[in-house]
Amino acid sequence: MLAEKYTDNGRENRNIDLTPDLVIAGGGLAGTCAAITAAREGLRVVLVQDRPVLGGNASSEVRLWILGATSHMGNNNRWSREGGVIDEILVENLYRNKEGNPLILDTIILEKVKEESNITLLLNTAVYEVIKRNAREIDSIKAFCSQNSTVYTILAPLFIDSTGDGIVSFLSGASFRMGAETKEEFGEKFAPNESFGQLLGHSLYFYSKKTDNPVKYVAPSYALKDIKELSKYKIISKDDQGCRFWWIEFGGRRDTIYETEEIKWELWKVVYGIWNHIKNSGEYEDTENLTLEWVGTIPGKRESRRFEGLYMLKQQDVVEQTKFFDAVAFGGWALDLHPADGVYSDLPSCIQYHSKGVYDIPLRSYISKDIDNLFFAGRIISATHVAFGSSRVMATCAFGGQAVSMAAKQCIEKGIMPKQLLDQKNIKELQYRLNYNGQGITGVPLDHEKNLIKNAKLHVSSEYKLERLPSDGPWLKLDIGAAQLLPLEKNTPYTFSFQLNTEQYTTVQIDLRVSSRIGNYTPDEICESKTFHLKKGRQTIEVDFETVLSEDQYAFITFHKNEHVSILCSEQRMTGILSVFNGKNKAVNNNGAQTPPKDSGIDSFEFWIPKRRPEGHNLAFSVSPALNLFNPENLRNGYLRPFKKTNAWAADPDDVNPQLQIEWDTKQVINQIKLFFDTDYDHAMESVLMQHPENVIPFCVQAFRIYADNQLIYDEKENHQTIRQTNFSKPIFSSRITVELEKNSSGSPASIFEIQIH
Repeated sequence: MLAEKYTDNGRENRNIDLTPDLVIAGGGLAGTCAAITAAREGLRVVLVQDRPVLGGNASSEVRLWILGATSHMGNNNRWSREGGVIDEILVENLYRNKEGNPLILDTIILEKVKEESNITLLLNTAVYEVIKRNAREIDSIKAFCSQNSTVYTILAPLFIDSTGDGIVSFLSGASFRMGAETKEEFGEKFAPNESFGQLLGHSLYFYSKKTDNPVKYVAPSYALKDIKELSKYKIISKDDQGCRFWWIEFGGRRDTIYETEEIKWELWKVVYGIWNHIKNSGEYEDTENLTLEWVGTIPGKRESRRFEGLYMLKQQDVVEQTKFFDAVAFGGWALDLHPADGVYSDLPSCIQYHSKGVYDIPLRSYISKDIDNLFFAGRIISATHVAFGSSRVMATCAFGGQAVSMAAKQCIEKGIMPKQLLDQKNIKELQYRLNYNGQGITGVPLDHEKNLIKNAKLHVSSEYKLERLPSDGPWLKLDIGAAQLLPLEKNTPYTFSFQLNTEQYTTVQIDLRVSSRIGNYTPDEICESKTFHLKKGRQTIEVDFETVLSEDQYAFITFHKNEHVSILCSEQRMTGILSVFNGKNKAVNNNGAQTPPKDSGIDSFEFWIPKRRPEGHNLAFSVSPALNLFNPENLRNGYLRPFKKTNAWAADPDDVNPQLQIEWDTKQVINQIKLFFDTDYDHAMESVLMQHPENVIPFCVQAFRIYADNQLIYDEKENHQTIRQTNFSKPIFSSRITVELEKNSSGSPASIFEIQIH
């Protein structure tokens, strides 16, 4: 028994002092991926999260799907899913949870953190005070856990603020902004006017389910009484749930920090009013057995403070794809702004405009210009309101989080402050470390100076040379434009053969198209166009392009729309090869082409997008000369995904046990082997609500063995991840490493992007 007498001096809660290498405040995806990255690099990390779960807007508390540059596969950003830890989480979630259950996602994220012994995780713990060492440095923070009545004082040399509202940065005195900049300040022509509003609001979702018996619903007194107060009430669907109701938004004309509770009550009013309308208005059929399963208790925040760093990302950087020497991440979501009145606005719920490809985010946008030992991560990074419209989405935020934690590791190793990383040598080292862990910074290959494979001889049991894709797939009606996306070699003329079927005498136009910016996948340049006169019935046509390309790059063999024509497809799928269509994806404002307002600083272009499996077959074709796409030399070119070419070695599909031998003239000292597989960076892998066609990507090698000389040193039977790293407790001395793969059960050629041996 514990009994304490009254004390007139009051009492203090328990206080625990912690002294890690790095403090990360905020356990959304940015903070979580930062913590995991830093811990794996050997840093002792304290991760402070004011909620009972990790993941922020991705968690079961809010239930928004994780998205970034892939944009629901509705833009022209091919193979753009973010790499590293966020990729690991999404791939694991696909494997365990392709149905999109947000509770399972919670467990996956928590598991990833708890598996790292270097992370001290403080849930339900809110930062409330910042103690400064001097005017430009943070000494420590204080945080309080509501569940164990404990105050934590956490002192560290470096801090990452990924709290969403930027509480650490705010309390430290760092410069910040709320609301939209004028068009004049940064020359941003897409900057909104006052009638559109200054801020994006919060959203709150609900889930419903069908029961076996009728369920009545009596709305609470605070529910919205007149659904017609919502100008968008006509788009309410009884079958929608979760973040498909993203447009239930409010708060853009309120203080999105200090008035969050009031905003939440307004959103509850709207949600329960919508449900009352669905259940009791009589306007919907088959709702008698429907019941509410879940309603959010905290809103998902979009925008509040943005902090000023050493560089402020702006509209032109997104649209023009500015190249930065200190690029550490990329973005690719649209410039996505919402009317401040949200669900009560008569304006469209969002205005989205895309760039022609992904854009760099520089390290400078993650470093405070005022506080020397402070990094930003997540939606608070240094960006204008317009650029924030793209950089704010969760996968992009997570991507940046892992970048800054790697930067923190480098700072601690070298005993320097964040801004000192901007030395060219330090940046190159940081980019190497990030890419070595799967970041995939656009156009920045892995430096192979440290890789033992650099001077090795490579021998493979087979190499897939693409001469034809078999004619064993369905017929595709050209009711929209279709194209085969292929990496072509420079200075090489190609002849293609396709099988068509027509309902009548007609013509079909076929273009050879490329992107005006090599590395993009927007086919905005027509190199050559041919028109073919077709007779009725099935026939083979040869497309003999005279144009040759001046550089290796992806090109589009493009068939114009003609609903009287069908083209034969193939069941064969493979790394770095896919079909795209001049289709629509209304979820991301894609109506087949982007036609922005005049003088908005945004490009006009067509969208050519893939279809999700099991659709999206490649076109059946033959090509001469054969496409040399999968040379084993790709294994040491430093690229971890398709970019200008496939960048992979792939074995012949008939090779049941493909082998790769890596040989040296003398024995090498080997401590680590790292393989980079293809988990289809083109697949968005939305984390919740949406269901996916498979739990293991068909291109991913699932079983492989590694031999040193003739001795088996690693045997994997159930791989599904992008990166598999093997560390040896004792160095291995060998002059030959053999990697033996098992043929993919999907029928796709076994492939590898990169091998690192250290």
